[in-house]
Amino acid sequence: MPSIFSGLKVIDAASFIAAPAAATMMADFGADVIKIEPPGEGDTYRTVSFQPGMPVSDKNYCWTVDDRNKRSLALDLKHPEARQILHALIAGADVFITNYPPPVRRRLGIAFDQLAHINARLIYASLTAYGERGAEAGKPGFDSTAWWARSGLMDQVRPDAASLPSRSIPGMGDHPTALALYGAIVTALFQRERTGKGAYVGTSLMASGAWANACYIQAGLEGARFIPRPPRTETLNALSNHYRCRDDRWIILAIGVTQDARLWPVFAETIGRPDLAQDRRFVDRPLRLKHASALSALLDEVFLQRDGAEWMRLLESKGMVVALVAQAGEALDDRQMRENGVIVPLGDGYTVSSPLWMDGVDKAEAAPAPMVGEHSDAILRDLGIAEEKIAELRGLGVVG
Repeated sequence: MPSIFSGLKVIDAASFIAAPAAATMMADFGADVIKIEPPGEGDTYRTVSFQPGMPVSDKNYCWTVDDRNKRSLALDLKHPEARQILHALIAGADVFITNYPPPVRRRLGIAFDQLAHINARLIYASLTAYGERGAEAGKPGFDSTAWWARSGLMDQVRPDAASLPSRSIPGMGDHPTALALYGAIVTALFQRERTGKGAYVGTSLMASGAWANACYIQAGLEGARFIPRPPRTETLNALSNHYRCRDDRWIILAIGVTQDARLWPVFAETIGRPDLAQDRRFVDRPLRLKHASALSALLDEVFLQRDGAEWMRLLESKGMVVALVAQAGEALDDRQMRENGVIVPLGDGYTVSSPLWMDGVDKAEAAPAPMVGEHSDAILRDLGIAEEKIAELRGLGVVG
């Protein structure tokens, strides 16, 4: 059954994560995505899985998840003949995605105004670190700098005011930003259905980070006074805190204001401390908040008496909103993720699918990410380039 983007041609002339991941989402829904990367080692992102500090594996897991279902064309865009090939691709493409800094685009001949005249229906999707206007428009950045640090998230998610700022993990801001870029592309495709014309759309890591931290940034915009985050042991709400269990796993409670009064006696009974429901310090929500540190200290002792999985069974059976703090390596055993298409088959293994679905529309079956230039010859043949010319282009280093 054809997927929603079957027949749509997408050129992924981008590197690392955020922009290419938007193309991956389109591939998940059936688009033909051609990834353009430099001949030789290709996209530098191919090396990230093997960098110091990353989970140790002989599999290129980062490349797998962010570049599956694509065809690779190794093309040296600095070469004039490569630009001719690119222009031929653009003529038949629907979407062009890039995250090269604007000055680099200009040098390579891939800026919007250098391509738009080739195809009036082209959707040109731009991803930058800090936007396309102002003094920082050409400034390079990664999600750790432009998304995580610039947005204030790095400062605000530290465990408490005395702790050091927290480091992000690879892709933490890139994947949400990919969703934003995908949304911009689909919005432009909808407009094209109405007008027949292409568009220039985009987002930035900075904008996506600000959106992720929008509540706190809006507070700042309205002159709010920020309260330093207290240590876990000095929590402001013991029923919205995390606790260590007997097996050294952590569990987090999220018994909100609408549930608190109804569930408090049930919670006390479930954890084996019905006496707490009658304790004068905790008999109503205002008092529980007033004495939150004392209650949290009592719950620290309680949760150490059982393993995390056992606490989950007990609390969820009573309708509590609670979660076991997961570890990334456990995803394969997460039945809920598999049944909802979050984790999907890929060859003899599995991968993480994009987080969207549409009723009645199948996603493309996940296929391996390509080797550098794996599909160069086939793509060039599709453009009508003869074998002799392909060989000549290889000899000149235009194609890899």
